[in-house]
Amino acid sequence: MNDPEAERKEILRHYRRLLRYAKPFLKDNDAKIIKKAFNTSLEAHGGMRRKSGEPYILHPLAVAQIAVEEIGLGTTSIVAALLHDVVEDTEMEISDVEREFGPSVAKIIEGLTKISGVFDYGTSQQAENFRKMLLTLSDDVRVILIKLADRLHNMRTLDSMPRHKQLKIASESMYLYAPLAHRLGLYTFKMELEDLYLKYTDTDTYKDISNKIRQTRSARNKFIKDFLHPIEEELRKYGFKFMIKGRPKSIYSILKKIKKQNITFDEIYDLFAIRIILDVPLENEKAACWQVYSIITDFYQPNPDRLRDWVNTPKANGYESLHTTVMSRSGQWVEVQIRTKRMDEIAERGYAAHWKYKTEGVSSGESGLEMWINKVRDMLEGNNSDALEFMDEFRKNLFVEEVFVFTPKGELIILPDKATALDFAFEIHTDIGLQCLGAKVNQKLVPLSYKLKNGDQVEILTSQKQKPNEEWLQYAVTSKARSRIKDALREERKSKSELGRVMLESRLEQLEIADTQSNINKLQAYFNVPSVQDLYYRVATGFIDIKSIKEVIFTATAEKGPSMLEPKSFDKEVQKIRGINSDMLVIGGNTANMENYTAAKCCNPIPGDDVFGFQTEDGGIEIHRTNCTRGIELMSNYGNRIIKAKWTDQKELAFLAGIRIKGTDRVGLVNDLTKVISTSLKVNMRSITIDSNDGIFEGNIMVFVNDTGHLDMLMQRMGKVNGVLTVERFD
Repeated sequence: MNDPEAERKEILRHYRRLLRYAKPFLKDNDAKIIKKAFNTSLEAHGGMRRKSGEPYILHPLAVAQIAVEEIGLGTTSIVAALLHDVVEDTEMEISDVEREFGPSVAKIIEGLTKISGVFDYGTSQQAENFRKMLLTLSDDVRVILIKLADRLHNMRTLDSMPRHKQLKIASESMYLYAPLAHRLGLYTFKMELEDLYLKYTDTDTYKDISNKIRQTRSARNKFIKDFLHPIEEELRKYGFKFMIKGRPKSIYSILKKIKKQNITFDEIYDLFAIRIILDVPLENEKAACWQVYSIITDFYQPNPDRLRDWVNTPKANGYESLHTTVMSRSGQWVEVQIRTKRMDEIAERGYAAHWKYKTEGVSSGESGLEMWINKVRDMLEGNNSDALEFMDEFRKNLFVEEVFVFTPKGELIILPDKATALDFAFEIHTDIGLQCLGAKVNQKLVPLSYKLKNGDQVEILTSQKQKPNEEWLQYAVTSKARSRIKDALREERKSKSELGRVMLESRLEQLEIADTQSNINKLQAYFNVPSVQDLYYRVATGFIDIKSIKEVIFTATAEKGPSMLEPKSFDKEVQKIRGINSDMLVIGGNTANMENYTAAKCCNPIPGDDVFGFQTEDGGIEIHRTNCTRGIELMSNYGNRIIKAKWTDQKELAFLAGIRIKGTDRVGLVNDLTKVISTSLKVNMRSITIDSNDGIFEGNIMVFVNDTGHLDMLMQRMGKVNGVLTVERFD
């Protein structure tokens, strides 16, 4: 039984802590307003409890605490955070909030309140809600910041949730909220969300890496101390006021590096970065940062390819810093970040700090971040695609680095990394984009697909006769270009379909066949086209020859015409033979009706993997590994179609798995490997490819195994073969 008195004390303790952090910036009436918001929320959430059993009010209090302590937001945000769930979960309406707390709080809460109601099939409720929240981003960025605080607290308290909810919330955080935090400059949020995502979807890897980080901590601290000793002395000699922070890399970024560069934990050189933070007046910032760079490189040799100057050209999210990687005396690379106190606050707190410095009159002109928010606004206004497509486009623009290019008149244009000449054309003006023929980059003629490089000067060539085509979507990276091209193609398709309809009607008239729905359906089936619109379009473009439409198609016995069946692949046959046996997989706590399951091609799950089920549109169920990249997207967009699944013990079935090996080449190596595979563990091999280059070999082997235990045992044995250096599974 919960002790009401103890709970009351706990709630008050959290409330007082919040006030203590807010105190420095409270004005005349602020404390009263916060108290009123706290009491309103306490009353509205009355007897409600969270899944963990604690009183619900502790959640809004925690969100408000994160907003103040970790983002540095003010009174309006505290009030909105305290009330962020009342409209959704209680009797209170937006109008009540506006009457009691004013229009700006009401506007923020409206942005945070989920849209309820029925959605069309094929859309996702999450996507619609996300789009609604973004619409308020252009009015008030605090909506997104409070939403991020809310999400971070939910992720920190995910333990009490059921498994399928954990997967859905973690994947959604990874898919949308981590990139959003990155874009708004909240790096600490981004890192924590990514690490928590890993903790719930790939627990073993998470534990493994965090243990390794713990074990190497003391050696690391000693190394940093020795490394910094000469630099600190020199900085004091020059009279710098400074502080130094060590920053271990996040678990997620370490894993990403291991996978991307195909290395082991021990080979990661920049497990930590050292950050030197200077306390200097604004006008001396640039000079001071470069002076410190010069001091460091007097002691240690820098890697010229790893110098990053975001002091002269800040990132689009306002991030400023000077990064260099230098060689230590012990032969390890160390990343050193040099920045000022102001830059550090912007880097840690992102948008909110940016605002603070802006209002203090420090920064003039439009920041990269404001330019980005204006782009989001453009994107929302010019967007008529469905919410899922919109969300996908939006995501693509979140994680990118930038490329800096110039117009013929020398005006700077910032575009996302990998942007092309075509993106540049649309960035200048939609009409220029739609009529773009090609471009001149640094006076040389280039195609539309040319990828821009830093410092390029670009001039666009246009023609009245030019029209966008499908291929353009392969070149365009920016949302603006993509959505304008899609609009133009839709229009084009619409008018072509109309033409096709007229052509088809006159052909049917010639054949004296009625233009009825059932006859149209027969045509669709014969030519294997998904929709009537597609049928018309294919007729208009000549893809379906109008003369091939003959009477025979409409007679009942007509054979089905050319079909779009894909060739049967070896894997499909294997899948059919092996099936996923009914007593192997427990889905949604229920082993009945197990006919309809398939293992997803994107990640090839095998027994022993952590898996989840996804309900497909035709009612079947696809099994994915929980750490599958496609799975992240499914779980975040269609959380309601996720079903928990786990393997039960069952041997004797073969599942296809891939193993990648690397090592030093020698005579007889392949023979030794195949011996391990086929004799010692009775594993059947489907294929083996080995490439050797200058004495180093890399091979991919496809084998049939029973489960993850079987696979691990095989990989361990292969690792012991003389000359093999690394053995890993690939999807």
